[in-house]
Amino acid sequence: MEPTSTRSERSRCVLALLMGASIAQERNNCSVGGAAAALAVAAERPSDIEAVVCRGGRPDLATERLRDVRAPTLLLVGSKDQAVLELNRNAYFQLTCPRNLVIVPGATHLFEEPGALDVVGRLASDWFITHMRPSRADLPARAGKAEATL
Repeated sequence: MEPTSTRSERSRCVLALLMGASIAQERNNCSVGGAAAALAVAAERPSDIEAVVCRGGRPDLATERLRDVRAPTLLLVGSKDQAVLELNRNAYFQLTCPRNLVIVPGATHLFEEPGALDVVGRLASDWFITHMRPSRADLPARAGKAEATL
């Protein structure tokens, strides 16, 4: 059975990454790459960030925080993006959380090749579904049983 995501799971993923990028950029008072921003916030707020996916990013810009990241982290890099691939390999070895580095065959830095972003989307979706806890709204109601609240 293929994993499926709910709207609230997808929304939490997107909001966590946007929040992370926004906070990190605000604190650093500069334009920080999205991968570095997401990883920096994941390190700083481990209870808020359940999973991270970085696509062709620069995690090396958060080198001092990589060992503090606890959220499972997926690094996605195009095989034809050699400079960024090397930076991601280095970051992979600095991360101590559950992690994976996936090299997308034939993809360049922007993943503009036909089908490349589809591959990235499937990998990211599967990663989030696998590593994120379902929200209470996503849990199926118990048939015939009422829950008591205190």
